[in-house]
Amino acid sequence: MPVDPSVIAALSAAVSSDPDNVALRLHLASLYLDGGSPAEALEHLTTILGKQPDHLEALEKAAVAADKLGDAIRAHGYRRLRESLSWNRAKSLIDDISPEESEEPPTDRQEARLGIDDRGPRVPVYEKAENTESGAWEAERPEVTLADVAGMAEVKRRLNISFLAPMRNPDMMKLYGKSLRGGLLLYGPPGCGKTFIARATAGEIGARFVSVGLTDVVDMWLGQSEKNLHEIFETARRNKPCVLFFDEIDALGRKRSLARDSAGRGVINQLLSELDGANGDNDGVFVLAASNHPWDVDVAMRRPGRLDRTILVLPPDAPARSAIVEAQMRSRPTEKLDAGWIASKTEDFSGADVVHLCDSAVELAMEDSLTSGNVRPVRMDDFKRALKEIRPSVRPWFDTARNYALFSNEGGVYDDLLSYLRSRKLA
Repeated sequence: MPVDPSVIAALSAAVSSDPDNVALRLHLASLYLDGGSPAEALEHLTTILGKQPDHLEALEKAAVAADKLGDAIRAHGYRRLRESLSWNRAKSLIDDISPEESEEPPTDRQEARLGIDDRGPRVPVYEKAENTESGAWEAERPEVTLADVAGMAEVKRRLNISFLAPMRNPDMMKLYGKSLRGGLLLYGPPGCGKTFIARATAGEIGARFVSVGLTDVVDMWLGQSEKNLHEIFETARRNKPCVLFFDEIDALGRKRSLARDSAGRGVINQLLSELDGANGDNDGVFVLAASNHPWDVDVAMRRPGRLDRTILVLPPDAPARSAIVEAQMRSRPTEKLDAGWIASKTEDFSGADVVHLCDSAVELAMEDSLTSGNVRPVRMDDFKRALKEIRPSVRPWFDTARNYALFSNEGGVYDDLLSYLRSRKLA
């Protein structure tokens, strides 16, 4: 059903002001989902799951959004994780009313709520279903390259030194004894292109690409999550040279001191073992990871030989923003647009913010065309109107990151972030 754009705009502004308000963000995601914008909905839902991986309603809506986007594997992963969490909570409630602790048997209402009947729980407890998702981690060959990435000169330089140049020059790599193992952690505010540049890195030299999210790994059965992780690395090893990309690594490789159960710590230990190559040869497997919250990543993940290099991915500069506008509007009917002027008015916008601005300008042109009955191109006036409603979404992230850069900068890991904050007079 259509959703009033003013309601979306108001809620988006509220979420930007209070990004940790889960209820508010969930409501905004629901409106996006109802309004036929599953991509925007999924972006907010993954943010919630990054903070609360066991949020049942967010998992349910994320599965619906992924289905609408045609990503059946991801949708199945969300549902599988939700079923696991639902069963664990139901089992806890069953234990609370077990005969050993209660003289009265559960009532019919309790049985209905818990999903049980006279045959016991509806979900088997000690039997593991066979994994029917063969090929769930198939390696792809991306078509995008670094030429498609606007800006990010420093990120591209670091990628070239650590992976691309040795791959293109095997004799030089052999001379210097350079290995293609190790990894790189991309961190920064959401929507700035961390996932896109990871895919473009693989496409640049024709390497295979395997993208891994939380739901690809986490499983309800004891030990299965670790097995999933091992099979993902084995897929990368079979397809090397391969870029293995972990999105939202802070959710998967969370500090073990923050892990609430032994199962979570087991997954982290398995990930550390795979990064070390203890269970296989990682030469030719380049690990890229992205995080909006690098301070939540376990410190052992970032020791030499693992994710030992860190790059800050910042909002695009003016030339990059101009390039994004031109790329977004290239296939759409437009009047003469001044991409440079638009870039000058979108300082602090993330790449996703600039894309959203373009989409909003297109919507305004469509609305006018439908109202007047005369189809017209997108004009500068549409961008000017859209700019009055859209604000950069990255400021709350920098407000949070500033505290870590100032007070938790052990070993200078956030020196680049601190330098940027000071250059912008934010610290």
